[in-house]
Amino acid sequence: MGFVGAFEVDGELIGTIRLVPMGHGLTLTDQLVEQLGDAAPQVPGTRWEVGRLVLAEAHRTDVDALRRCLFLSLDYASRQTEVHHLFASCSHVLSRLYRRFAFSPFAANVPLHGTAKSYTLIHGRAHDVLQALGRGRAASTTLQ
Repeated sequence: MGFVGAFEVDGELIGTIRLVPMGHGLTLTDQLVEQLGDAAPQVPGTRWEVGRLVLAEAHRTDVDALRRCLFLSLDYASRQTEVHHLFASCSHVLSRLYRRFAFSPFAANVPLHGTAKSYTLIHGRAHDVLQALGRGRAASTTLQ
């Protein structure tokens, strides 16, 4: 139903990402958004969760590597199917980072029932996110 990508630089695997369509109850973000009820954003079109983004420790502080990985993933998904809106659940600190890429928080401290964890939920229009990610070197850099 979704896409899983892996990123390699000079023969070294540096990360992975998963994009899953929302509305099927398959994602953490689906579960957390459901808890919000009417307070959740009502957006037309397809909704996708960006999740399971993992970068090797040596690349975690490299914002350009994150930008390139997200750009390539979203660009690929957009070429395969309709992607109108992107959602994610993350820590408050990461939500600030994703603002650079046209995501906006819409709920903070959303608890995951049955755990001590809470999340910030973010949203971005796919077109705006791709445009923000495509600025600079991301559009011209190719990772495999």
